Amino acid sequence: MDAQSYSAALADLRTVRDQIKRIRAALTKQEADRDKLIIQLASYPKAKAERIAPAAGLGVADVVALAPALAPDSLAVNDVLQPAAEPSAIQATPEVVPSPLPQAAAVPAMTAAAARPAPPKVPVEPAAPPAPTAPQAPRDLPSIPAGASGDAWLALTSGLASTRPNFTQQARSTVFLDTTAGILVHRNQTHHLDLAGRSAADLLTAVFHTVPDGVERIYITAGDPWHQGADRHPYLRDAVAAWLNAPTPGWRTDTGRGRDRMAGHFVHARNPVGRYQRDNSEQHVEIRSVGEWFDVDGDDPHIVRDAFVLLWQALRRHWPDAVLMGSPSQTGRDLWTRTIPTRGQHAEGFPVLSEELRGLLHATAGQGRNELITPPHVPEQLPQLVEYDRTFAYAKHTWKSPVGTPRRITAAAFAAWSEKEQMRALYGCGHWQVRVTVPDGWNHVGLLPAPDPGDRAWHYPAEPNATFTTWAGGPEIHTALTNPLQPWKIEILDGILWEDGKPLDDWAKKLKETWTNLSAQAHYQGDAQQARAAHLASRAVRSILLYGIGSFAQRPRMVTGTTPRSMERDVPPDAEIISFDNELITWQKPTGFSRDPNAHPEWAAAIWSGARAALLTQRHRDDNTYAGALHTPPGSVVAFRTDALYLTQPHTWPYHHQPGDYLLRGHLTGPLAAPTTEEELLTLRNAGRAALTTGQEA
Repeated sequence: MDAQSYSAALADLRTVRDQIKRIRAALTKQEADRDKLIIQLASYPKAKAERIAPAAGLGVADVVALAPALAPDSLAVNDVLQPAAEPSAIQATPEVVPSPLPQAAAVPAMTAAAARPAPPKVPVEPAAPPAPTAPQAPRDLPSIPAGASGDAWLALTSGLASTRPNFTQQARSTVFLDTTAGILVHRNQTHHLDLAGRSAADLLTAVFHTVPDGVERIYITAGDPWHQGADRHPYLRDAVAAWLNAPTPGWRTDTGRGRDRMAGHFVHARNPVGRYQRDNSEQHVEIRSVGEWFDVDGDDPHIVRDAFVLLWQALRRHWPDAVLMGSPSQTGRDLWTRTIPTRGQHAEGFPVLSEELRGLLHATAGQGRNELITPPHVPEQLPQLVEYDRTFAYAKHTWKSPVGTPRRITAAAFAAWSEKEQMRALYGCGHWQVRVTVPDGWNHVGLLPAPDPGDRAWHYPAEPNATFTTWAGGPEIHTALTNPLQPWKIEILDGILWEDGKPLDDWAKKLKETWTNLSAQAHYQGDAQQARAAHLASRAVRSILLYGIGSFAQRPRMVTGTTPRSMERDVPPDAEIISFDNELITWQKPTGFSRDPNAHPEWAAAIWSGARAALLTQRHRDDNTYAGALHTPPGSVVAFRTDALYLTQPHTWPYHHQPGDYLLRGHLTGPLAAPTTEEELLTLRNAGRAALTTGQEA
């Protein structure tokens, strides 16, 4: 692309931007009109939410939220997790909270480096009656019920545990396809295909005409064929669903086979999965995006295939029976099960928590911190924008995880402990319901997550004297109490405590060694293509660990289905319409938690909590120094984005190519208008990365 083409493309981009703004404004108006119609329909005495929901393209819960009178009788209070009790209600329950003790549960200062003074002893108090406050809009978080019903939540699921598999995974014949150039790589052979309209049917026809037998997985390396026709749909998901559900003569949607229970298409805006089975045959094939594993930057399918070969070879050094499965999350969990000990304490496996406790963790343990801090909390004009990214961050936090049967720690029980016992508990593997007060005079970023009104959305209050109730993991509680600036007030309302264990340590160490070896190959390899393949393979290892950890969280399952438009009444009443056309309605519905023997949300929650805490403060023992947001001047943190920090000035934090180290990824000099939206932040981020790369090359 030359300068003239670049300028023309920028003009086109601005035109598209303006069109998007107009479409969004129109869509907002249409959604408001839809909501008015729903409320109007609710006035009809025989109106039912399950009839209105499919017509509106919404779930029943969304309709009920607009018109509470339409709530179905089946939505009984006892069928859902109870909302968090108000502090006053907790105080009124003698079994949960004792009489207020004036700072009776003080936690002694944690060990601090000589480089900074030790923080003062911090009061951690049992729940006390709060001052009256105005009603707040954020969603309620669930609590553990009092009494025997709550104690039952702590029981493990009977007959369900993670155990070492007694079988070997079977490898699947895989091809790599660039749908833009029509290049197919199968083993060491290259083929040029005519993909016609690039529909799923076109891809299946072309691939199996060229490679008649045995192909079970097709990785798309470029072209994103599921996005064609996206301009005809309001959202990318709609375009993807339409592509996946388009007619495929000779094939039908897969229904699963053998040990592989994965069935049906997976609708995702960027990385969908199409699962097909040939009619009257046992032939199965998946169409997947290689973007699940790593970002491809114009790499041809030969390099992508070489990356998968290098990845498989590197994993085999630690797992002789390693097999690359369809996604990094599947691969990660399969490899982990092959590290479960055959002897010793956990030879019988790792039991699964009760469904109630898994639901509690699902609702109260968020993942990465994503927060954009806007003026006046940062300058209107930024002097610089500097991006630091924690390398292979989650691998830093797998050395300790909760194991065994959890214990409930009530406010009364916590208050009765000695300071040493309290400190040990908060430093251990726990998940705590707390009332938090931001200290007077606080002038930095927030430390603990509080629920936002949106589903699974969180914000981080930082206004002095703000008070909120939330759940948080031990690492974040520990950071709030011992941070280098000013201790926060934490009142324990309830908690869950496990024994400390190392169920993920062996798995993570092997993945870290694999990542280190592949990263070294990428750095020292003389052949540019092989160096690039090794780099992509190292990124795939990161995905295996990252998404493997995420898969332990085991979100409630969603089932996707289709119903002919003429049979709209047959759409399940609790389903959400995700797309529709003249012939088909595509919907999805939650089915709750499956009996998954590898469901361990307590592990994911502990790692996510540790990673969020390390974004605030992280000690580098060998360098006797600290890094993180709290070691920057107030007003200099522009954004958090999962493992990344965006600052207004650079810092000389240690970087030794180790997991968790802060790597300088981008540096853009100003003055720059402070971003006020995620899109603006990402635009500046990309410019900063390009500027840093150009400067390093120069």
